[in-house]
Amino acid sequence: MKVAKFGGSSVASAHMLRKVAGIIQDDPERRVIVVSAPGKRFDGDTKVTDLLINLGETFLNDEPYEKEIDLVINRFKDITDELELGDKILKEIRQDIHDVINSDYNSELKLDAFKAVGEDSLAKVLSVYLQSIGMQASYLNPKDAGIMVSDEPGHAQILEESFDYLYKLHEREGIVVIPGFFGYTKEGKLITFSRGGSDITGSIVAAGVKADLYENFTDVDSVYCVNPNIVDNPREITSLTYKEMRELSYAGFSVFHDEALIPAFKASIPVCIKNTNNPEGLGTYIVSEKHTSYNPVVGIASDSGFLSLYVGKYLMNREVGFGRRLLNILEDEGISFEHTPSGIDDMSVIIRESNFPKRKEERVVQRIKEELKADTVSIERDLAMVMIVGEGMNSTVGIAQKATEAFANAAVNLEMINQGSSEVSMMFGIKSSGIEASVRSLYQAFFGEYE
Repeated sequence: MKVAKFGGSSVASAHMLRKVAGIIQDDPERRVIVVSAPGKRFDGDTKVTDLLINLGETFLNDEPYEKEIDLVINRFKDITDELELGDKILKEIRQDIHDVINSDYNSELKLDAFKAVGEDSLAKVLSVYLQSIGMQASYLNPKDAGIMVSDEPGHAQILEESFDYLYKLHEREGIVVIPGFFGYTKEGKLITFSRGGSDITGSIVAAGVKADLYENFTDVDSVYCVNPNIVDNPREITSLTYKEMRELSYAGFSVFHDEALIPAFKASIPVCIKNTNNPEGLGTYIVSEKHTSYNPVVGIASDSGFLSLYVGKYLMNREVGFGRRLLNILEDEGISFEHTPSGIDDMSVIIRESNFPKRKEERVVQRIKEELKADTVSIERDLAMVMIVGEGMNSTVGIAQKATEAFANAAVNLEMINQGSSEVSMMFGIKSSGIEASVRSLYQAFFGEYE
């Protein structure tokens, strides 16, 4: 059994849904299908999920919302009209929206329920279309599938008992179409995963049914070793490990939501990223283990929007609990951190700028000075993180030297160097303005000789 998940670009129009149906028909092992909500059809278009968020916010603000409902319905009408599916399913989608409006959910749960309409409706449309072309297919609501989650609106976590329920999908005949992005609490509340959560659903379902393969169909042939918007025609990655993919996702690769692979990883389910527009392509396989290739570095990722909180104090290393008390201050202020490189008399805390608004700066700096008696406290914004990733790096001499030479060749100053304890990645902090020059130089250093 294979689980195939189709992303927003793959289900954005009737034209794309025909391609999806063809892919499902081509392989009888593709028996469980997970879908996203329709994405953008063209530049400047609006994703259905964004239309639904706007609808939910308009309703919750007690403003007229019929126009917003029509925008959602019309997106699905464009699809159903071209696929000649009739109006019955559109009436069902409109009724689903009004059921959310008339529910006794609080505002947080209502917004989750509004957001889920996109995936839920598309799953219904696809299952009806598959039936119309002679396939044995059925829609399956996540509650009936057994996808049980924690009561954390917008940030659902899967409950372990879900996997036993999901395994029962083996008993079902034909093709099952499941909407991604949401599940249900034991009390029956609809709760969504974080944004991009349809990938999470796909991974969960693949783990639950113990799939032979989890296929994630998107709009690219494979994962590239570097952002193709920065480097022209970069090398494709044919195989990488879960750890490598997780590191790359964290550092800016947008192919996968960075939490999405965890259920598949735990169950050792191989994953293949494929292109809906080129399903015969090899794609990129993500596996538990692989043989080290000639190049220990598999990818280079970059992401901006970081800051560094620098704290200096003479003899800091002799002061028991200093780091804990510093992080406690951040916890008190509701600020999460990413990395904490340190020396004997100083410590830096790398934080995403979105987690540390400027209005909190003065209070945090004052608390650190007063409570920790720090000599120096400063904040440097507008930083970027550039990461090189590869499980073979830990057994290869000279990786750090080659990387730092690449930054020097790009005339970019290093603000920070941090190597993870897993030795799968090496991270460099730089000013955001240096991202593109750094990435190009690193690509040339690690992949240029193989071009």
